[in-house]
Amino acid sequence: MPTPYPAETLLIEGTDAVAFAQAQFSSKVTSLATGQWQFSAWLDPQGRVRALFHLARLADDRLLLLLRGGSAAAMVDALQRFVFRSKLSLTALPSRALATAPARLMHAIAGDVDTWLFGCGTYSMRSTTADLGDDAWHLLQLREGWPWLPEQTLGELLPPALSLHRLQAVAVDKGCYPGQEIVARLHYRGGNKRHLHHVILSQATGAGDSLRSDAHEVGRALDVVDTRAGIEALIVLNDDVAAKASHGRLNGLDDHPDIHFINTWSA
Repeated sequence: MPTPYPAETLLIEGTDAVAFAQAQFSSKVTSLATGQWQFSAWLDPQGRVRALFHLARLADDRLLLLLRGGSAAAMVDALQRFVFRSKLSLTALPSRALATAPARLMHAIAGDVDTWLFGCGTYSMRSTTADLGDDAWHLLQLREGWPWLPEQTLGELLPPALSLHRLQAVAVDKGCYPGQEIVARLHYRGGNKRHLHHVILSQATGAGDSLRSDAHEVGRALDVVDTRAGIEALIVLNDDVAAKASHGRLNGLDDHPDIHFINTWSA
């Protein structure tokens, strides 16, 4: 079965690659060891998530980004404006398939330009040009609360709504990066009013679709997988709406008569 999302990847290479990524992305890039990956994000000045990705350090001066939604070519074009005199190159790679592979230590990265293996503990996720891929990894990651960002949500959601602190994709104790002031303010003062939930829906929906109550948008569906247990999904939902749930169930959204909450993640 083909992967449900194209595996968009890009390379940042050169003497200033790590320094550039440290200044642009929200994670502690300088702490990333060669042969390891971490979650990271690129935020806009208002702190909203423009891109979420696995950031892997292939060598001292070489970084690989596997995007969890969005276009690598568009991201390269947008990042290029910030290169200035930095000694580095940005390259969008051809789209490839994702597949499930044998166990590999969490955060380990291995492979070559044709096939990369991202260690996820009990399995690994393979980014490859060699086959059509599969989607077994997708449900495993959905249940862990590792979101993918549909096109409609890019530049819309704040890091706490995606639980990015839990994934160590954002840092409040590193130097400045786009959106850093917003991240710090939300971390220390609060104010985020949406959170991430793993749910079972009573009715099918598409990734990126709005969740509405009385015709007002109150959330978004990020990932949706139809399983034997039902339609499992990762959703971002307004806190005041989620608070209306009783015994783990929420009734009354316009297009979803019943939502069963499996897990909820803090920022």
